Amino acid sequence: MLILLNPLYALEMENGRSEEVIVRFEKPLTKVAQEVIRLYPVARAEIEKTFRAPIGFIPTVILIRDRDTFQRITGSRPVVAVAVSAEDLIIIDNSSMKSYPFTLKVTLKHELCHLFLNHYIKEGSLPRWLNEGISQWASDGIAELVTGRHDNVLKQATLSDRIIPLDDISKSFPEDERALHLAYEESKSVVEYISGEYGPDGILLVLDLLRDGHSVDSAFLSGLGVSASDLEERWREHLRRKTTWFLYMSDHLYQILFVLAAILLTYAFIKVIVKKRAYKDEGDDEGDRPAE
Repeated sequence: MLILLNPLYALEMENGRSEEVIVRFEKPLTKVAQEVIRLYPVARAEIEKTFRAPIGFIPTVILIRDRDTFQRITGSRPVVAVAVSAEDLIIIDNSSMKSYPFTLKVTLKHELCHLFLNHYIKEGSLPRWLNEGISQWASDGIAELVTGRHDNVLKQATLSDRIIPLDDISKSFPEDERALHLAYEESKSVVEYISGEYGPDGILLVLDLLRDGHSVDSAFLSGLGVSASDLEERWREHLRRKTTWFLYMSDHLYQILFVLAAILLTYAFIKVIVKKRAYKDEGDDEGDRPAE
């Protein structure tokens, strides 16, 4: 993701800090900055508990007041926050923090997880999908991605056999918004599948092996007893089993009934119009007949 830091330097920013975190913010966000300082130790403790490892760096959290400025910084990506790993930097669009499901704590925790993984695993060793999937797994299943209208994108891709191969999202995610949503959903789904099949310890073991220098395939094979390609195929089969047309239709029952009702109503309306016209034409024909 392209991050343009120049717009940040043009802003008049205040500074706050504790022993664990630095916060930079626009002056109207003073109370939010204080909340970040209060919440950070909680988010940090939860990350450390999940990964059973300490966080040995001090991040800087930058709070942006309006969406336009945030999008100029992030290149108009449909996200509410970003982590700049090279700078131990978290940038948050504060205007989105009141939009469900985003909260300051969950967003802070998600981005902190990205920074932690960058420190824990050698740069370039962690596939993009695994990084994002683990960050969602560790932060209550929430991504930094604005939901939009793509809630069922993974189900639709499963039914149409259009799942993005994990190799294609190992370095970066797509630019297209729908494909981007799918990449996030796939990342979350794979890691949830690993956790369900092998437990949280399975995820941690894979991370430890990657940290020790194993390749992705070697880490999965040694840690889970299955190659990365076989794991992907098992995950795909898992999706196919739980995502059928019947279940998809069931999930959308109200929408389907609404559409059917609209079609029936339209059909009935057309019938009434046709009947009225036929009645009028019949009356006109009788009026045109010559008197006997």
